[in-house]
Amino acid sequence: MAKQIWKPGNMVYPLPAVMVSTADKNGEDNIITVAWTGTICTNPAMLYISVRPERYSYHMIKESGEFVVNLTTEELARATDWCGVRSGRDVDKWKEMGLTRGKSETLQYSPCIKESPVNIECKVDQILELGSHHMFTAKVQAVQVDDRYMQENGKFDLASSRLLTYSHGEYYSLGKKLGTFGYSVKKKNRIK
Repeated sequence: MAKQIWKPGNMVYPLPAVMVSTADKNGEDNIITVAWTGTICTNPAMLYISVRPERYSYHMIKESGEFVVNLTTEELARATDWCGVRSGRDVDKWKEMGLTRGKSETLQYSPCIKESPVNIECKVDQILELGSHHMFTAKVQAVQVDDRYMQENGKFDLASSRLLTYSHGEYYSLGKKLGTFGYSVKKKNRIK
């Protein structure tokens, strides 16, 4: 099987396509679409986002030290893309995309996006200036989840929200479930 060799680049796909909402200390807020995001640690709960310093939201995150990671869905696909290709310097993304500012439970400045099924409220822990992007590592302060996806047994059914992913310049929704964590080693029930 032949393979091509490409110059160094990131090919870790798919990634979550999230909208990050933030604000500065004067109340100016914005939404930025981010795919460079992920989990850092379970305990304490930490995640990261990587943002180019020239992006309009960068100074807000740096100044306020907080942001909200809002998971996106098929229904939010257009808004997710649009908020990633338009600058908050020029347009009010909330108004243009019909998104609703929600109150964060633990943050002072940054709103959450009410239409998102999950809002992860974060406080910046450190900023790593790595090159084209600066990585904001953050401690999760609270997670808001939409009641629409709560099952009667109390389980949160995030899959039914039809989450959005990003892969090499294209958006996809998540597909069918193939198994659960540990299914490959789980003992099968034996009938006696």
